[in-house]
Amino acid sequence: MELLDILDEEGNVIGTEERKVVHEKGLWHIHVGVWIMNQKGELLFQKRSPNKSINPNIWTRTGGHVNSKETPLKGIQREVEEEIGVKISEENFELIYIVKNKVDEHNHHFTYNYFALVDYNIEEYTMQPEEVSDLKYMTIEEIEQIKNNNDENYTFVKWRNFDENMQFLKKKRELILSKNNIIS
Repeated sequence: MELLDILDEEGNVIGTEERKVVHEKGLWHIHVGVWIMNQKGELLFQKRSPNKSINPNIWTRTGGHVNSKETPLKGIQREVEEEIGVKISEENFELIYIVKNKVDEHNHHFTYNYFALVDYNIEEYTMQPEEVSDLKYMTIEEIEQIKNNNDENYTFVKWRNFDENMQFLKKKRELILSKNNIIS
């Protein structure tokens, strides 16, 4: 049984409930997501398993729910290790922002959005088949083209804050590539 902390409208913990009940009742809870960038400035995306009840076969970032009594940072570390089989240390995660989302009538969450720089090749990841069916790295320009084409095979095409995310990621990429003496 997966337990989640229930939050009030301001993000304060007010109780604990089973994940299923949290979604049935549309209770506020904590969600995490991470932009994982490699040393070439490419971003990792995972294709959700066809067996997922929400967004099956859709490309997205790594993320998920934060368990009860778990910090968002520990939650994103756990999700990364469970879903794609790699460990990223706490100091390699950078909190970008927190956003309050009412996705639909049953999914209300505060999302902690992180950034992490890694040195992994695709072959080094181990997908959890119940969660992930494929992985790939993409450039920011490819991501922007997907958004422009409104390709609904990707979760980010619906994001209100897409442009802000891309601006942040371009700055990160520029820093990384300049440190690695790579010209984009």
